[in-house]
Amino acid sequence: MTRKPKSKRKASSKAHAPDKSVLFFTIAMAIFGVVMIYDASVYKASQELGNQFYFAQLQLLWLVLGIVPALIFYFVDYRKLLKGSFLFLLGIVILLILVLIVGEATNGSKRWFQIGSLPQIQPAEFAKLAVIMYFSTWLSKREHNYTKFEDAFKKGFLKSLAGFVAILGSVALLILLEPDLGTTMIICVTAVLMFFVSGKDRAHTVGSLGVLLLTIPLGIIAAILEPYRLSRIQTYFNLVLTGEVSDPQGTGYQMQQILIGIGSSGFWGKGFGQSRQRFGYLVENTAFTDSTFAVLLEELGLWGGALIVFSWIFFLLRGFRIALHSVDKQGKLLATGITIWLTCQAFLNMAANVGLVPLTGIPLPFLTYGGSSTIVTMMALGLLLNVSRYTQDA
Repeated sequence: MTRKPKSKRKASSKAHAPDKSVLFFTIAMAIFGVVMIYDASVYKASQELGNQFYFAQLQLLWLVLGIVPALIFYFVDYRKLLKGSFLFLLGIVILLILVLIVGEATNGSKRWFQIGSLPQIQPAEFAKLAVIMYFSTWLSKREHNYTKFEDAFKKGFLKSLAGFVAILGSVALLILLEPDLGTTMIICVTAVLMFFVSGKDRAHTVGSLGVLLLTIPLGIIAAILEPYRLSRIQTYFNLVLTGEVSDPQGTGYQMQQILIGIGSSGFWGKGFGQSRQRFGYLVENTAFTDSTFAVLLEELGLWGGALIVFSWIFFLLRGFRIALHSVDKQGKLLATGITIWLTCQAFLNMAANVGLVPLTGIPLPFLTYGGSSTIVTMMALGLLLNVSRYTQDA
């Protein structure tokens, strides 16, 4: 008696329902983010602007504005969108050059465009998605299965790896000049990991790991060249080695205030709306930007922080599942890039807010106030849901 061969998954070009888990994650995080931004910003908004809902209303506006491009990125087949990825990246590169020339200077950095009374635009945030989209197409056209070293060198190194490094390096350099090391790190790590998963042979793996290792000393050099970055690193290592924050009234002030808030929260926290650190103790506007997670930990305690962490782990797993079941290499790379970018960014922000890594200023998607960051996050998740509509049938 012969057995029938097992049926294989069928790759279909017809769209079906999106990944409901990622959709629910997006909606829940967007709503919770507005609530947390209101809570963390209420003191500053009331004291300085006379409207306790000011920043929450703006965050809600960013979400509404982000829905339009997100819907476009969701409904238009991602393969058609990727055909314009080069023009998208080229436009972002032009904006990155222009922002260095005519951008609004803030605290020694040129990262934003300010046009009249309109909200500021940060091109580097959109560069994250532009790089992912472009490399999804660029890498999908290259095969990395070499059996001979000569072929690996000529085709793999000269045609693929060198071109990849040149493109990525150009974008990274422009962002680093702003200066914005955090965004540069996110883009480089995401792109290199996309390059890594785009091939399977040994030569490709060695080349990918080589580029990844190269980013480490370059990142260290970039960090120590700027005095404010160096002081953050020194504060971090002092905390790790001694358990104490150095210069708590100076360079270590922000970390000291973060740890005071977290240390007083316990397992259950002080309760929603009961944070003390948001009342002007955290530096400038960081209570509802870079350090929103610290405010969340102070109010909701360990259980609240764990809920957010596990939510992002869940997103990571769902994103990789979408990549694994994608019908083509473009979809696989696109889903992989978006998942790595958003998850890496989220975990770096949360790690910085509990003293596991130096403070970086990297935003936490949805829970950090900001127009450019919110809009591009919405676009990226719309694109990820788009890919999930064309996954293979089980």
